[in-house]
Order: sequence, then structure tokens, then C-alpha cells
Amino acid sequence: MKTALPPADKAFSDEVIAHTKVWLERAVIGLNLCPFAKAVFIKDQIRYVVSSAKTPEELVADLIRELEFLQEANPEKVDTTLLIHPDVLRNFLDYNDFLDVADAAVEELNLGGEIQVASFHPEYQFADTDIDDISNYTNRAPYPTLHLLREISVERAVDAFPDASEIFSKNMQTLHQLGLDGWQKIMREGQKQA
Repeated sequence: MKTALPPADKAFSDEVIAHTKVWLERAVIGLNLCPFAKAVFIKDQIRYVVSSAKTPEELVADLIRELEFLQEANPEKVDTTLLIHPDVLRNFLDYNDFLDVADAAVEELNLGGEIQVASFHPEYQFADTDIDDISNYTNRAPYPTLHLLREISVERAVDAFPDASEIFSKNMQTLHQLGLDGWQKIMREGQKQA
């Protein structure tokens, strides 16, 4: 599911979405980093929105629009949204700081407990890890991305998955076995498909 953009941005938007779908298929679903992702991907319930924002303020406006859209949308048609913003917050520390703004927007719209924001970035780095630590790749996407999730969908998925609390440790094990070279190979092969 795509959102309409002005014609001048369509080719770029299509490319960004294609790269993001490859990442979802090859890494998130292919490596089972998120066991809940496959169902919404197969059912085409993911909304892909490529923001043309150039400033954090413009991104906040897009985020608010998408939070409102997701709240109103039929969950059978749109369960989750990936707000991809390739031209703003390329620096991870700036992006990380922006997450407080994103959470504040959720609260301002009285959507706390209804929608949450997950974070993905090409330079994602967990606290107390080296930049090239393979564990960071669980949250590395081709572009800075805010993932808007319905809380009820997350709860349903966690209830249906017997070992939800073990997902993080399983992901670490998977990535450590794969290694950086293995990750890069998977992504290179995937990008050839895009």
C-alpha cells in the first residue's frame, strides 16, 4: 500500500519503498527478526509513506498526519505504517533525539496506549555498543524510519507468540551467527532484486 506523492517525487519514492521492502523481506522477515511482520506484509496491511520533509518540523507535520490516518484507518486494510524520511535526520544522534518529539506527538494526540512509535535508522546504535556491533543491525533500515504500530496489534501478536520475551535474545544470537559479512551479503543480494 502506497501513498500518493507529486509526480516529480514518484520515482524516488518508488525506489525508497522498494529498498525498504527488500529490507523487510530479507532481514526483518527472512531472518525472523520480527515474527509478527510476515502476516501484515503478506496481507499488504503495511502503509509505506515516503516523507519529503527536509526539516524536523516538516517531519513532525507528516508524523501527526500519519498518526491521525492510522487511528482512523480500518485495521484490516492498514495495520501499521512505515513513515520513511530519507532527507531528514540522517544523523543518528539527531534522529534519536527526535524520538522524544515523536512520543510527545503521540501523547498530544491522546494516542498513548493506542499507537506506539518504533525506530529504525541506517546508523542505529544501542547504548554501550560499538558502531559496528552486529546487534545494532536489528534496528538498521535502509533509511531513517518511524514505524507506527497499533498497540492492540502488538498485544495480539505477543499473545499469539509463545516466547515473545525471547525475541531480542534470539535476534542477537541470529545476528552473531550471521556476522557483519553475512548481513552485508544478504542486503547486497536483496538490493539486486529492488
